[in-house]
Amino acid sequence: MDVTAMAFYALVCGGLGALSPRLPSFWQRFAVAALVGVIAAAVLPVLRGVLGI
Repeated sequence: MDVTAMAFYALVCGGLGALSPRLPSFWQRFAVAALVGVIAAAVLPVLRGVLGI
């Protein structure tokens, strides 16, 4: 995995970690994490193309 992908996912996971204690149940945290992961995986290639990385 290259540095760009690691930094991007670190930011996404850091933001998710900051919000997760506010969700009351395990399943809600799991659902949000899964959704964020799918969105991050879809957005990264587009973002890299726009930035020319």
